[in-house]
Amino acid sequence: MVKSLWDSLCNMSQDREPIVESFHFVCTLALIVGSMTQFSDEFESVVDYSNKNLTHIPKDLSPRTKSLSLSQNSISDLRMSDISFLSELRVLRLSHNRIRRLDFGVFLLNRDLEYLDVSHNRLQNISCCPMVNLKHLDLSFNDFEVLPVYKEFGNLRKLSFLGLSAAKFRQLDLLPISHLHLSYVLLDLVNYQIKDGETESLQVPNTNVLHLVFHPNSLFSVQVKISVNALGCLQLSNIKLNDENCQSLIIFLSELTRGPTLLNLTLQHIETNWKCFVRLLQFLWPRPVEHLNIYNLTITESISRETFIYVETVLKSLKIEHVTNQVFLFAKDALYSVFAEMNIRMLTLSDTPFIHMVCPEFPSTFVLLNFTQNVFTDSIFQGCSTLKRLETLILQRNGLKNLFKVALMTKTMSSLETLDVSLNSLNSHVYDRTCAWAESIRVLNLSSNVLSDSVFRCLPPKVKVLDLHNNRIVSIPKDVTHLQALQELNVASNFLTDLPGCGAFSSLSVLVIDHNSVSHPSSDFFQSCQNIRSITAGNNPFRCTCELREFVKNIGQASRAVVEGWPDSYRCDHPDSIKGTPLQDFHMSPLSCDTILLTVTIGATLLLLAAIGTFLCLYFDLPWYLRMLCQWTQTRHRARNIPLEELQRNLQFHAFVSYSEHDSAWVKNELLPNLEKDDIRVCLHERNFVPGKSIVENIIHFIEKSYKSIFVLSPHFIQSEWCHYELYFAHHNLFHEGSDNLILILLEPIQQNNIPSRYHKLRALMAQRTYLEWPTEKGKRGLFWANLRASFIMKLALVNEDDVKT
Repeated sequence: MVKSLWDSLCNMSQDREPIVESFHFVCTLALIVGSMTQFSDEFESVVDYSNKNLTHIPKDLSPRTKSLSLSQNSISDLRMSDISFLSELRVLRLSHNRIRRLDFGVFLLNRDLEYLDVSHNRLQNISCCPMVNLKHLDLSFNDFEVLPVYKEFGNLRKLSFLGLSAAKFRQLDLLPISHLHLSYVLLDLVNYQIKDGETESLQVPNTNVLHLVFHPNSLFSVQVKISVNALGCLQLSNIKLNDENCQSLIIFLSELTRGPTLLNLTLQHIETNWKCFVRLLQFLWPRPVEHLNIYNLTITESISRETFIYVETVLKSLKIEHVTNQVFLFAKDALYSVFAEMNIRMLTLSDTPFIHMVCPEFPSTFVLLNFTQNVFTDSIFQGCSTLKRLETLILQRNGLKNLFKVALMTKTMSSLETLDVSLNSLNSHVYDRTCAWAESIRVLNLSSNVLSDSVFRCLPPKVKVLDLHNNRIVSIPKDVTHLQALQELNVASNFLTDLPGCGAFSSLSVLVIDHNSVSHPSSDFFQSCQNIRSITAGNNPFRCTCELREFVKNIGQASRAVVEGWPDSYRCDHPDSIKGTPLQDFHMSPLSCDTILLTVTIGATLLLLAAIGTFLCLYFDLPWYLRMLCQWTQTRHRARNIPLEELQRNLQFHAFVSYSEHDSAWVKNELLPNLEKDDIRVCLHERNFVPGKSIVENIIHFIEKSYKSIFVLSPHFIQSEWCHYELYFAHHNLFHEGSDNLILILLEPIQQNNIPSRYHKLRALMAQRTYLEWPTEKGKRGLFWANLRASFIMKLALVNEDDVKT
């Protein structure tokens, strides 16, 4: 399908955008198909049908199956037709079924099969044919009478693991595979049958690990002399001993521990009394075993003092883990002194009910003591001066509470370099006395205790690695002991609110401070800690505000090899609007975070806006527009507040116009058309004055019969005597009537000093009253006429001139 899409894409036109879009589509589709194909292949290649209550192998398996698990079912038979079509099968697990007979011929077509597990079945016999690619073959925990090893097994040159079981052994049972180089041989002796007075023999081929499993509920009684020429590790599981059969195990081990190559001996699930256990240790002490491991030890019957002779030994380490002590009353020296006086380098007593360990009576050879998960208290090794060679002491998961006593315990351990007292209940209350640590301590683990800030006043002076994670530390005091040698500090999972500076830790190179309460880390951390090569500070409740900008900048500039977990573990916790945002995506402008810069910027912006506004006002003559708008508003307001009696006065005209003859053209061409089109009646002397009356009588009469008086001011106006008379009478009428009926239109600019002194009323009016300026720009004239029209109330009960005459 992808190929056809690609072919169609190649035949498309040369238009760039469709080609790019189609190419993106093809790439995306190819990725999806490839991912689905890979997922499908993996899904088909590994099939798990374990614990499905199957009685037969399913028929619907994919031919591409590579790993098939059918464990813990009820399959009783295996046929070629069941698996012959699985040509790519490499791993087949059939353990814990009901198979009684196995013919290796069924795997004739499964040439890639490498791993076959048919353990824990009911096999009694097998028929063999070559399967040269097998690397792991487990036939253990079945019902074989003798070891099922045939000459064809000698062709399994790739075989690494071989598990077998039998009820009896013969010396040459394993001869067909004696030339193979096996890594692990498992012998199941659970169904071994005891022969009265008869000891059997078995020669085991060379192997790295020999694991013998005995019956879990029966006393050890195997009478087989097992010998092996080269053996690296010997494991024995399910050993149940008492005083009677203790010697049987010792005899059994005599032959197996004879060779010089045995490095490790492991005893698992061993149940014995104290006396037999000490005898067993005494037997192994001079044997060529370097590491003795005992897991799941149960001590029964009684514990009494036993003599132990610490002869010269090659044993380097003894590890005893998970001890169950069924003896509740015993002298502590009888148990603890056996371990305390051992002349070995490393001793581990882990997960035991032991409450104490005595101090060695003589200078000890211990280099490492591991007492993890016991019940030791602060009294452990107090005043003990015989552990001069001890380099590592591990006291995890005990009952330690007093940090001062722990420090005092180490004072005489002059070689102690590593101390682990994590997972205790240590507190660091302030003591009057100085903490007396061994000066040799370089690594100190105080994690998972209840230590507070004061712990920094009670630390070894030359410690290099300090682990304080999961405590109750809120802050690091400024007056702490100067730990100039400290290189690694772990204070994760505490309650710290800031990153510690390096004033007291001048050599600090590794800092772990994640899972704390750090919200505003110091921006100068990297300047203070020049030697930092690794910092882990993620998973803290960072407050993404201005204070965090510098820290984000510094940590973002550092190498990812230095900042562990960056950027995934570094996210905003506050404010809620950006909670969960990675710190690398958090940005705030310098302007919003610098108060001085913000003030200066706002001031400069306001000044710039003021300058721009002034320029625009001057350029577009905005003051004129504002003044005209103000006049219009005032005029409308005054018009609404005209007394009723004035409105009811008999008026003949809306406006009486006074102007100079030199300005008559403007009046007739501009003023009259723009007023009369809105039904504003205008009185002009040349049109409306009554013949026969004097000019003064006409002026007075028509000013009184007009709602407003409009004066068109210009340099020509101030040169006209009659215009001055008209202004005088209108001004007189203003004060007499108490109304605002004067409208001044400044047609052309008039300088105050050009107005004759006898026209003092005109001077006063121009100085006191607002006048309308005739704009020379045509764009402004619309507002001029709107202001002028607003001066008139249109719905006046005007009286016709004929009505007045009558």
